[in-house]
Amino acid sequence: MSLLKKFLSYLIIYFFNSFPIKKNKVFLFSYYGSQYGCNPKYITEYMLQHNNSKFDVVWAFNDPEAYNLDPRIRKVKVMSIKYFYELCTSKIIITNFRTTDLFVKRKKQYYIQTWHSSMRLKQIEKDAEETLPEHYVKMAKRDSKQCDLLLSGCENSTDIFRRAYWYNGEIFKHGTPRNDLLFGGRSGSDLVKQNLNLSDNTKVLFYAPTFRRKNDTSVYDLDYQQLRQSLTQRFGGEWTILVKFHPHLLSLKGERMGEGVINVTDYSDIQELLFISDALITDYSSLMFDYAITKRPCFLYVPDLEEYMRKDRKLYFNVVELPFVKAASNHELAKRIEKFNEKHYQEELILFLDEIGSYEQGQASEQVVKQMEEICFSEKRGEIYEAI
Repeated sequence: MSLLKKFLSYLIIYFFNSFPIKKNKVFLFSYYGSQYGCNPKYITEYMLQHNNSKFDVVWAFNDPEAYNLDPRIRKVKVMSIKYFYELCTSKIIITNFRTTDLFVKRKKQYYIQTWHSSMRLKQIEKDAEETLPEHYVKMAKRDSKQCDLLLSGCENSTDIFRRAYWYNGEIFKHGTPRNDLLFGGRSGSDLVKQNLNLSDNTKVLFYAPTFRRKNDTSVYDLDYQQLRQSLTQRFGGEWTILVKFHPHLLSLKGERMGEGVINVTDYSDIQELLFISDALITDYSSLMFDYAITKRPCFLYVPDLEEYMRKDRKLYFNVVELPFVKAASNHELAKRIEKFNEKHYQEELILFLDEIGSYEQGQASEQVVKQMEEICFSEKRGEIYEAI
């Protein structure tokens, strides 16, 4: 952004920051306006389902016209005049990533930071400060000072946030809103499958690898057809594989995958893909921790494990010790699937979830919205907050 544009943005911000705050207005965005998803989406869905018109809900997008949402959601374009007006006059601001310096928080505003994972494998923030760009660290420190509430999915994450987030405020220990979906059984999965042109009885394997430094794609060498055969032999049924590459690898979104394999890199809500999946394959993505809630099979395909642990960002866990099934080659993966022991796997998962102190109970969105109601509509809470 040019200095002139930034200067003009600040003039607009300070002008609108003189306008009254609307006490029931909630302003949300996910990954800087690039999607309708993650925790802000599930908080919104709960608000609309249970609170009807109590909240005035505003979402910011880079391309608002790309989203056909509930008419009760007002959409604005990121960096437009209307965007700044709505942001500056909202009582509550909710996002899942760091805010930039173009968010100048007002005294009576309340900023909820949901973060974008229930737990991390790779080290974050202060723990990884030496590997992060200087401008990001500066932005993160500023953002932490403005934050009023930080959501946590487990005791392990709370400990990390306390140490590494540059934040000393309230940590909300009620789980991760986007994971509430994973507690609903399979009811509603047919609607998601319809969006992907899948039949109701299709079994789904979801492959969601993370990115590598220099965007190396050589490790994404799964033998999809062998994999489908192995899954059918072990679990029965006809399997379709959904493949979603990391946003850093959008160049692969149009890549053809072969029979029974669908590239869903463009699908915005990854939680819905976890929801309909009968099994997951990932590598170093924190999705494994979300998916653990379902107790369904999760395999880690890690042909570059030693190199990754040596060269990439430091990890909070030794991958070898995680309860998920590991494989370093297509041949080994086929064998692991063939010999998959569901009883042993679920026992290991239960021990792991207990060890990390999971808060997940499927009620995170409800608890967050209750907190929002207190902030917006409880006179006593409002007086206490405004006095801070």
